[in-house]
Amino acid sequence: MASSPSLLTKIPHPFHSLYPTKITLFDFATVQSFNFLKNFSSNADSNIFHNFNSDSFFANLIDNSPQKNNLAQVHAKFFLLGIQQRGFLVTKLINAAVNLGEIGYARKVFDEFSDPDVFVWNAIIRGYSKYNLFAGAIEMYSRMQVLWVSPDGYTLPHVLKACGGLPSLKMGQQVHGQIFRLGFEKDVFVQNGVVAFYAKCGKIASAKVVFERLEIRNVVSWTSMISGYAQNGQPIEALRIFDEMREMGVMPDWIALVSVIRAHTDVEDLEHGKSIHSFVIKTGLELESDLLIALTAMYAKCGQVMVARSLFNQMKVPNLILWNVMISGYAKNGYADEAVKLFRDMISRNFRTDSITARSAVLACAQVGSFELARWMDNYISKSEHRDDTFVNSALIDMYAKCGNVDMARIVFDRTLDKDVVVWSAMIVGYGLHGRGREALDLYQLMNQAGIRPNDVTFLGLLTACNHSGLVEDGWQLFHCMKDYGIEPRHQHYACVVDLLGRSGYLDQAYDFILKMPIEPGVSVWGALLSACKIHRHVTLGEYAAERLFSLESYNTGHYVQLSNLYASARMWDRVAKVRVLMREKGLSKDLGYSFIEINGKLETFRVGDKSHQRSKEIYEELESLERRLKQAGFVPDTCSSLHDLNDEEMVETLCNHSERLAIAFGLISTAQGTTLRITKNLRACINCHSATKLISKLVNREIIVRDANRFHHFKDGVCSCGDYW
Repeated sequence: MASSPSLLTKIPHPFHSLYPTKITLFDFATVQSFNFLKNFSSNADSNIFHNFNSDSFFANLIDNSPQKNNLAQVHAKFFLLGIQQRGFLVTKLINAAVNLGEIGYARKVFDEFSDPDVFVWNAIIRGYSKYNLFAGAIEMYSRMQVLWVSPDGYTLPHVLKACGGLPSLKMGQQVHGQIFRLGFEKDVFVQNGVVAFYAKCGKIASAKVVFERLEIRNVVSWTSMISGYAQNGQPIEALRIFDEMREMGVMPDWIALVSVIRAHTDVEDLEHGKSIHSFVIKTGLELESDLLIALTAMYAKCGQVMVARSLFNQMKVPNLILWNVMISGYAKNGYADEAVKLFRDMISRNFRTDSITARSAVLACAQVGSFELARWMDNYISKSEHRDDTFVNSALIDMYAKCGNVDMARIVFDRTLDKDVVVWSAMIVGYGLHGRGREALDLYQLMNQAGIRPNDVTFLGLLTACNHSGLVEDGWQLFHCMKDYGIEPRHQHYACVVDLLGRSGYLDQAYDFILKMPIEPGVSVWGALLSACKIHRHVTLGEYAAERLFSLESYNTGHYVQLSNLYASARMWDRVAKVRVLMREKGLSKDLGYSFIEINGKLETFRVGDKSHQRSKEIYEELESLERRLKQAGFVPDTCSSLHDLNDEEMVETLCNHSERLAIAFGLISTAQGTTLRITKNLRACINCHSATKLISKLVNREIIVRDANRFHHFKDGVCSCGDYW
């Protein structure tokens, strides 16, 4: 007869006094071979029966059962021996099944027990609660009440956890009332559960009332309040409670420390967060996985991505949350290449990804700006479980728009089945970024017809689209439509309207609009006005806007550069010199311009007059050829671009050596005829390069897509998509 799996733990045998040989490796085949269970069932009046403690014997077997089938054998023996209704043993069996993760089997055992007492009910409720099967826990508790079984101090915390986990505020409040009726108002274990329940339901004020009534507060009590405040967006209060806890001499556990670290992360208080990190190390908790995740997230959010990565590397097998923290930390701190590399590493090692992973990776691809990388990411998503995820598709739309292909963004939009306001808004923002105002407005009409209510992001995209297309009247009407949807304009909306009016020459109206704003104008608003004044050479108003900017951000280089450009456009060279002196006194210097171009999936970067590239000789030969062809076509350089725009390239270099011109030349010698060139520039393109690129696109019969600091420009057949409105 084949034996069943052995119980590998040594078990003290109840027949030591009868059998000199100690049985150490136990299974039921072994039991049958000794035949004492058979003797037990057939000789009830024997000495064996009277000396045999079956509860202790089977409890030992249950405690040392490593698998479900071992428990099933024990359970079967209960029926054979007629002891299947012993509550103590059934409770042990259910608890053992729960500890093995076999909640379905635990429920089966429970259902076969005819008259469960509170201990049996506690076991099954605990099982559901332990594995976050909260609906099951509440269902069992409700059945328990129907059968008039009174809960005890071990039942209620698990039920409260389930009520908070769903969450079910009404059910939890009923349980809270029952706690008073049963006299558990002074039971700290139960009351801690009440505090945690209210906190998880967002009723932090109620949690505070219960907490303050506690006569005895243990570490769990304090931790429940700290976690409650942290999880409900009140990090300052969480830190205050933590300080109070320390003053009371209560030593925090790792759960409390996780919430404290998250609170410091939320307020971006890295210095105090570091002190908690030191405390974690001193208490030997640095390898606790949840603490490691919290610390990694703190350093990543506060910009210390190298420290975050060192913590990430300490985990031999990072879990999903840790992967997400690190990838999103890279993406949100400007380390897009590292984020993409880590994501590739993750999927190459067959780790499961979720929606957060996918969105973070897509965000990183959008920041890289590579169209080839964008297509790779789209291909990955289309084959993954995230292909129908609305949030992921919204991110894909944004990614394609930022990588220069708004038509691919539209393809993703059209194939998305469940289009919510986020999806519609992402597509509208994409059109706005590319200056396709009419398409944005048409899409907005379709959105209204679909019954989707716009939000503040929708209107920001629409205003941007109108701004980049010169659609002043449409933009003005849309701004005033926001109140019809109960949307309060933010600074970005006001700045868009100021830019819209100012670029079109309505400077006085833009200024009046600012004066009537119900909120204090910020940097974006005054910056938009100063930029418009530079375009239309309105020095007086521009100086006023600059003064407001300097009062808000006295060390922002861009504001001084804009004012200098304004003076230069009006040929006020003495004032240009004064601005330069002021910048030197403040230790400010202009940003260096650079452009990069994608060739065969690889990004090549150029600066003004750059001769470091290995194909530099060919690049400059191509530049000279282009200059000759431009001259023959009648192109006249705008030399003012090299004289006054401090925010562009070094003035000592010739105009044709600007970084985007070098990138164009490299693209022409590195790609086949007809290939679209995709270039990204960190600064606003100068007037001369913009005009030259229009003509170059016609001469070489190429589409050239340039993304500058403000928007996308699509050059084709001698025309730019911006209509020279930029």
